[in-house]
Amino acid sequence: MSTELPPVAPEVLAEAVENLTPRLRKKLDAATEGCAAGAVLEADGTVTLRFGEDALVTLRPGPAGTITTAEQAVCGCLLAPRCLHRAAALGAAPLADIPPEPVAGPESATAAGPAGPTGSGSAEPVAPADPAVSVDRTEPSESTAPAETAAPVETTAPVLTAAQARAAGALWHVAAEALAAGVTAGGAVVQAELLRAAHTARLAGLPRAEAAALRVVRGLRAARERRADQRLGDLTGAFRELLHTAGMLASGAADPALTGTARRSYAPGGSLQVHGLCREPVLSATGYGGVVTHLLGPGGTPYSVSDVRPGGLARARGAGSASVALGGATLDHAGLARGGLRIVGATVSPEGRLGAGRGVRATPLPGLAWTEQPAARLFARPAAEAVAELLADPEGAESALLGCDVMVVGAAGEHLLVRETRPDAPLLRLLPAHPHPELAHTENLRRIASYPGLVLRVLGRPDLDRTATLRPLAVGPVPGAEYTLRLPEEWLGRADLGYDRLQGAHFPQGDAAPVPLQAAEGPDPLADSPLWRVRRLLETGVAGGRRAVAEAARGTASLAAASYGPLRRAGLTAAADLAAALAAEADRRPRDVFGRLADPSSDGYAWAWLAAAIHLAAAERCLIAASWAAVPGPVPGPVPVSGR
Repeated sequence: MSTELPPVAPEVLAEAVENLTPRLRKKLDAATEGCAAGAVLEADGTVTLRFGEDALVTLRPGPAGTITTAEQAVCGCLLAPRCLHRAAALGAAPLADIPPEPVAGPESATAAGPAGPTGSGSAEPVAPADPAVSVDRTEPSESTAPAETAAPVETTAPVLTAAQARAAGALWHVAAEALAAGVTAGGAVVQAELLRAAHTARLAGLPRAEAAALRVVRGLRAARERRADQRLGDLTGAFRELLHTAGMLASGAADPALTGTARRSYAPGGSLQVHGLCREPVLSATGYGGVVTHLLGPGGTPYSVSDVRPGGLARARGAGSASVALGGATLDHAGLARGGLRIVGATVSPEGRLGAGRGVRATPLPGLAWTEQPAARLFARPAAEAVAELLADPEGAESALLGCDVMVVGAAGEHLLVRETRPDAPLLRLLPAHPHPELAHTENLRRIASYPGLVLRVLGRPDLDRTATLRPLAVGPVPGAEYTLRLPEEWLGRADLGYDRLQGAHFPQGDAAPVPLQAAEGPDPLADSPLWRVRRLLETGVAGGRRAVAEAARGTASLAAASYGPLRRAGLTAAADLAAALAAEADRRPRDVFGRLADPSSDGYAWAWLAAAIHLAAAERCLIAASWAAVPGPVPGPVPVSGR
């Protein structure tokens, strides 16, 4: 059984590859492949890898289990530390993550927060966001002054420093070259160049650009290793985010949303009363696990308390009943999800995370049902209106929750089909908030799907990358409905789908069920749109590089008409023009009289690819927003059928 290699800091790997000679760099990918299989864990905690008879690489991780300095990776060969063996061992190790939100006890001045969702990701709603986004944070240790009484601070528009502009320009250039290379040529050397540029961006104070670069590197690794959870669409989105961020910063844009925040400061929140909504298990692909408890303030302001630490699945399952480390509160997360807290001296991050500083004091409060304010506001308006607001503000959409009352239609593939109980409501798809089989999400949705006509109240996070898709976190009975859930009183009218397991006694027995009108999955405007042609061209560029896109352009006029004609006939002329421009730019390789490339830079190709990618993302968002809108048709009625 092979030993797992300790994670390595990106800058350590980048430096090791940079120190190699050009001849050794050509051999790096072959040397890295399979070398981790021979790793041996020694008694003192070090990991050794043998390369032949005279080369032994020793990795000595620090207290956190991570290789953070060059001195922690040594090789016994004559060329060390500029040897192929050491670089290959570091390249085979996973990239180290900065902890997403380490838990702090009551005596600490920091606070725990969730590793939020993409998506992308990654990451990024059903899984924790990339932990690289979360770095150092600062929180006031003692404060009781309400936030409203703080004196206003005059701010000026930020200006990029010369170092930031240089770092962004270098990152753009490296990202453009990596895109032109694609997955097929994006080996260890290309990844190391991205890591070096990402480290420079971090030192220059551009954490968002660094995080985007790290997501691309992880995506390239997963694609080259052909991991089961790898998706080419995710890597395409990561390249789009990296090129957009680096390109805008390199052009002089100093938008705080582009530069990011290296330190998440916790501001005084004064005295707060918060009430629990639900619990959500957190499980990341990098070994972190825990729980996030979602809360609401009296005015409907969302807050959260989380407990996320290394530990994986076992940590995620057990944290749901762990004690809440906040101001000496005696509640656990299960009690907080159905209870509340009165907090004195609260500290709150910009994302709504509640801090656990020294001056925070918390007292338990009785819980409120979803039918009472402020929770009732989440279910008071059509889902389409809430989704339209989220799509207008994508930055805040990742952690936003949506509530609606639905009627179960039935299962269709991996989806649970439901219809909102409003006139002319569209068909919605419910997917597990986390698909891991050891968590309760999937099993609970399967049991709900076996009761067509069941009416229930759903609280979840909309999946803004899919048409009319909701990932539910909790469900409850609909007030006044007969054929609905029958939950125990101690559950306070809701079941956390990630922790509570629904049983047969929780469903109506022998009652007459309304019959849903539509039992088959409806049309998918995103899948049926000819935009898939643009998406395929972009993903072809990510997988095969510039050369693969150029090959697609070397066709006859009839072939071009077959590719872009459906886009123009559908009225998507801008998408067709951008796709054609991308293909033409990929094939544009001017040469001088000696046959040398007259313009070897990949900047023009990267800009063309980015323009098509951003337009595609915007067009897909419009289709997704339309899929939530009302559609003509009758609402399911109460038709009596035989009970269960």
